[in-house]
Amino acid sequence: MNSLTMDGFRYRMVPVDENVELNVAVAGTGPALVLLHGFPQTHYMWRDVASELVSRHTVIVPDLRGYGASAKPAERDSDTYSKRTMARDIVRVAGSLGFDRFGLVGHDRGALVGVRAGLDHPSAVRYLGILDVLPTADSWEVLRGVDARVAWHMYLMAQPSGLPEKMIRAVAPEFFGSFLDAWDPDGSTFPPAVRQHYIDSSVDAVDSVVADYRATAGVDLAMDLQDRADGARLTMPVGVISQDWGSQLGFDAASLWGAWASDLTYEPIDAGHFMAEEKPKEIAQFITALSERVEAEPR
Repeated sequence: MNSLTMDGFRYRMVPVDENVELNVAVAGTGPALVLLHGFPQTHYMWRDVASELVSRHTVIVPDLRGYGASAKPAERDSDTYSKRTMARDIVRVAGSLGFDRFGLVGHDRGALVGVRAGLDHPSAVRYLGILDVLPTADSWEVLRGVDARVAWHMYLMAQPSGLPEKMIRAVAPEFFGSFLDAWDPDGSTFPPAVRQHYIDSSVDAVDSVVADYRATAGVDLAMDLQDRADGARLTMPVGVISQDWGSQLGFDAASLWGAWASDLTYEPIDAGHFMAEEKPKEIAQFITALSERVEAEPR
């Protein structure tokens, strides 16, 4: 597999579950900040953002379970790749590095793990940053009619185990590469070696990537719906930054997130989906502003 590492970061494999270790990059000093990647990427997507943050934070950047150089356990049941399990992984990673509280920022899939961490482990998550995604329950509700074609991959990978994996493996490089191309506004976000790294990493993880998405249509959705019925809320400061998907799909992102978070800031950004790599300085500023909202909080 074509692997890339972030300059200046120390790497280690951190045990989080039985026979499951996560590949984790760490650098910097100060309060802990965990950065979680999206699809179809690895921790490497944060390289430029992280370099802006290490002077003020201990920056912890893992590959999620099932992605990159982290373990890819077989999908034994719906819990193997539930966001509850993946969130617990992240809490254990931070704990193993000596942090029982941390800021958490996620993009896409990583943001969904972050939301679950905020709901399940509110005492651990000091603040939560979310890049370009909606809560699981809201995502499925806004994907209606022909406009839902933008998320066709979600429907494919929601199918029962077997056929989706076989279909994707048949054209895996083209499948994963299509998202890197379609969601990159001008085709300049990814240098060739980086684009190839993401494709190679994803091709090596077809089964676990599909299992992650399958969970989003099953156990993760059930958890979100139950939490919404119970009135569960994200109690920490939450910042959301995203493209203006709402104007295309007919929803108000700030309103949807506001139903989950009382202390919310929302801002649109003129960037594509891969905004952390397209506009790293702007995303670093977004994270810095979010962290400064809680700097006075005792740690």
